[in-house]
Amino acid sequence: MNLLLLPAFRFVAWTSAAVIVILSIVPPGLRPETNIPHDLEHAGIFLLTGLAFGLAYDYAKGWFASYMVAFSAAVELVQLLVPGRHARLSDFVVDAAAICFGLMMAWLARSFGLFRFG
Repeated sequence: MNLLLLPAFRFVAWTSAAVIVILSIVPPGLRPETNIPHDLEHAGIFLLTGLAFGLAYDYAKGWFASYMVAFSAAVELVQLLVPGRHARLSDFVVDAAAICFGLMMAWLARSFGLFRFG
């Protein structure tokens, strides 16, 4: 695999994480609206983020998954500090499951040799 892809995966990983944080802390009126169901929106962006981080970094899988679940929890909890926003346990469950599924997809791709760096 071309080493030029590694920075691209890292860029996508950190950009998608930043987008999640920004969209989670802006007032509801400033968030873009789509016709996609709420849970599917959450699952999609968190799946992409997990996939990108899993391809961009090759850390200890258990710890890395724990960090991603903690990120999902933090995103929900910080919404308690934003007027007009609220934290939902159901959102956390969808977010954590999707980000971990993205990580698993990346690790499977790496284990089958689809993505190797270095």
